[in-house]
Amino acid sequence: MTPNLASAARELQLRFVLFSFTDLFGIQRAKLVPASALEAMERDGAGFAGFAAWLDLSPADGDVMAIPDSASLMRLPWQRDVGWVATELRLEGVPMAQCPRGLLRRQQQRASELGFELRSGVEAEFFLLDPSGMAIGDQADHQLKPCYDQLALMRRYPLIGPLLEAMEELGWGPYQADHEDANGQFEVNWTFADALTTGDRHAFFKVMVKSLAEQQGLRASFMPKPFEQLTGNGCHTHLSLWGLPGSPGAGSNLFAKTGESKGLSPLAYHFLGGLLSHAPALCAITNPSVNSYRRLAAPPTTSGATWSPAGISYTGNNRTHMVRIPDDQRLELRLPDGATHPYLLQAAVLAAGLDGITQKLDPGEAHTNDNYANPLPPGTCGRLPTSLGEALAALQADSVLQDALGESFCQSYLKLRGQQWQHFQGLGQSGAAISAWERETGLDG
Repeated sequence: MTPNLASAARELQLRFVLFSFTDLFGIQRAKLVPASALEAMERDGAGFAGFAAWLDLSPADGDVMAIPDSASLMRLPWQRDVGWVATELRLEGVPMAQCPRGLLRRQQQRASELGFELRSGVEAEFFLLDPSGMAIGDQADHQLKPCYDQLALMRRYPLIGPLLEAMEELGWGPYQADHEDANGQFEVNWTFADALTTGDRHAFFKVMVKSLAEQQGLRASFMPKPFEQLTGNGCHTHLSLWGLPGSPGAGSNLFAKTGESKGLSPLAYHFLGGLLSHAPALCAITNPSVNSYRRLAAPPTTSGATWSPAGISYTGNNRTHMVRIPDDQRLELRLPDGATHPYLLQAAVLAAGLDGITQKLDPGEAHTNDNYANPLPPGTCGRLPTSLGEALAALQADSVLQDALGESFCQSYLKLRGQQWQHFQGLGQSGAAISAWERETGLDG
């Protein structure tokens, strides 16, 4: 049984708890609540003026109440008397359709009714920059192929070491950290979990990395493509469905190989069919910023490859396609980038995959080509959107995905992201160069 928030905070000797929610643009909002007020606040929630965040509300709307989920409570490893708890939003006593964590929970319920639980893991890449955000923080990190650079990794040991220790303390099961393919870029991997837990950890991870970086005089950024010549920040997502108690395959990985020559179960391929079928609309969630489309189908970087997909295709253990099947246990979706929303990512991917299962969608044949050196001929696979505007139009046209995610949520999301796209167009800054506006709005997302 999960203890209530006040007793859990006492056990951790917390003086304060951050009541946190992530708005539709992925910005984390919070109030700092004293331990003495936790019992009342756990019951009633912390009140926020919804118009002050990206939730598609007006100043005339009443308070948004953030109700904590005590099971998500984590102590800040770098500020040990403060805790963090994920919340879900209510307006006038009713769960808000625009609450991303609530939306993910609703998708989980849809999956559970079919006997499934989504388990996932994310690879949240990030840059360590100087405080201005205009240059990488390590001027000695200048190799043309810097991936796995041991010396550059160890120069950042004062940050990466405590980050790994913090994740171990939190029970995430971190198992490796490395310097990634761009100068100044890093990645830390931790063990997969159910989708809601992964969403909470993904949200907290971004806060933790940025906070620890600030202590080192650095600026951490998950921006998809902060530098034209360097590989962008991906957020590769690993996916598998597991059987719930009382359902066929209870407690087992339902994607695991069952003797088929392709390597995964039929259920996994139907889920994959859903991902491929809804890929253009998914981009509105997995690649949600103007800057996201500088990473997709980008020209080669100084390292020689972008490591991002250029079309809607899947493969085996080959990193040049949108979906990779690295082994007989899981799918790896390589579409999402660093701007993707920790909760909406999980919700949208699950909604697309469930449609593939219910409709028994066929993903077609896998491709084995190097899709960078020898791209598939035109018409062989579907095309990904080339701009945020195209992605939003694809979501607007995808009635199946809209129905799964909810009409009210989609209206709000499309409205707010559409305003952002229109604002960018009005600036007249489109072109090959990354604009100042993209940096201003994306570096700290």
